[in-house]
Amino acid sequence: MEPRNMSITTYFIIIGFSDEFILQFLVFLLVLLIYLTTLGGNLTILLLVCLDQFAITGLDHHLHTPMYFFLANLSILDINSSTITLHKILISFISGDNMISVLRCLVQIYVYISMICIELLVLSAMGYDRYVAICKPLHYHLVMDSKLCALLASLCWLCGFLENLPGFLGLLKLTCYESNKIDHFFCDIVPVMKLTCSDTFFVQLYILTVGVFVAAFTPFALTFISYVFIISTILSIRSSSGRRKAFYTCSSHLSVVFCLYASLVSQYMRPMSSVSLSSSKYFSLFNAAAVPILNPLIYSLKNKDVKRAMKRMRLVPVRVSNSQGPSGNIEILT
Repeated sequence: MEPRNMSITTYFIIIGFSDEFILQFLVFLLVLLIYLTTLGGNLTILLLVCLDQFAITGLDHHLHTPMYFFLANLSILDINSSTITLHKILISFISGDNMISVLRCLVQIYVYISMICIELLVLSAMGYDRYVAICKPLHYHLVMDSKLCALLASLCWLCGFLENLPGFLGLLKLTCYESNKIDHFFCDIVPVMKLTCSDTFFVQLYILTVGVFVAAFTPFALTFISYVFIISTILSIRSSSGRRKAFYTCSSHLSVVFCLYASLVSQYMRPMSSVSLSSSKYFSLFNAAAVPILNPLIYSLKNKDVKRAMKRMRLVPVRVSNSQGPSGNIEILT
């Protein structure tokens, strides 16, 4: 067994994608475009929801529903996630500084993973909201009141940070590293774990138990159970138009859930020994860039209320149909 070079590391060097200036410049332009698009889209959704919540627009509250309250939380999470993952590429190209302290690197890992866990929990809360809207439409406003929405959102944020805290404390104990060069474009858990020469048994055990079975599987199970009842209710609707409206109500949420879980499974649900860092960082860039754009893209393209609110923001007259049902019905919850 060959002896390994063990040393106390105080800072990491983020290698990024290439040492060639042309490739660095192209990646910088791509990341900058993606980041500005993500920032603009999510800030637009957040602004629309806030304006509608506080009646600043002076019109009726088409976005004053629990679903858009949770969507605003998703926008905040996506802004934070994209900033955490993409900012180092932009800063290192502009300033040439690709160094980061070990503590900042580990904090970045903790915050990024917490953002993912919170987003999974928020999506499960949105799944419960869809369940109440479709399966209990007459009791929707009694069940999904502002207090419950605030409680669910607070629990999502609190649980997302708390469930990763023991793993973060375990990372702080990894003081020995074979190298201080991270073959990635940001501090992610996999490349840092592959560099360490400290004992990682606790961290790996915590990732397997809490990370997989609690942080990932529990929100998935809750969302899955909600949609079992939702699909059962939809199939019992006799009219085809009613079934289409009900499916349309859930289509945006289902699209975001599918894309997020697919990206997480493909990125993290692999044995750590089989992960190639040089190839996985390109896939990580796709996930870090594409997933935060999904929420504003899907909800703005598929949602009539968001389109209507965007038209109001541009001061374009919008003719509101009088054929909508009461506020608890499925039609206005799409």
